[in-house]
Amino acid sequence: MLALLYLHPEASYSLTEIARRLGRSVPGVRNEVERLVKAGFLHDRRIGNVRQVSAATDSPIYRPLTHLLLVTFGPKQVLADLLAARDDVDEAYIYGSWAARYIGESGPIPNDIDVLVVGDANRDDLDEAARQAQQALDRPVNITRLRRTAWTSPEPQPFVSAVRSGPLVPLLDDRENAE
Repeated sequence: MLALLYLHPEASYSLTEIARRLGRSVPGVRNEVERLVKAGFLHDRRIGNVRQVSAATDSPIYRPLTHLLLVTFGPKQVLADLLAARDDVDEAYIYGSWAARYIGESGPIPNDIDVLVVGDANRDDLDEAARQAQQALDRPVNITRLRRTAWTSPEPQPFVSAVRSGPLVPLLDDRENAE
């Protein structure tokens, strides 16, 4: 529940929506929300008969807890889990606005997650991975595939130059360290 709320601080959710997304009962979610509101982790408000819940972004715990949740349940972990076991993926990175926020650059919360995959992965397989990641992260995920020759070219395409000039969050850290 904390990952859902803290990794989407711009949103608020009803208890029913939280229960549905987490596969839990509404009474169980209600009890947990009660404890988290009292502890100052969440804010709640009523809109008619509906109780809306959101992350307490004004809490001193907001930044460190968000960082912890980001590392353990965020896009990097979800995407790494989907791509790491594939032999046809040589390298994979998150780039763009999400990568910039991940490394600490200020700016608005990104609307989507841009991923670059280097290798020979089948586009249909990458589309399925993007769909699974989007479902898990509740944000659009765009995967672009490049062949190794395009990524390592001494005279790269403008797209490659632009991606390389910005922040990159590697998704396959363990594989890169093993080589």
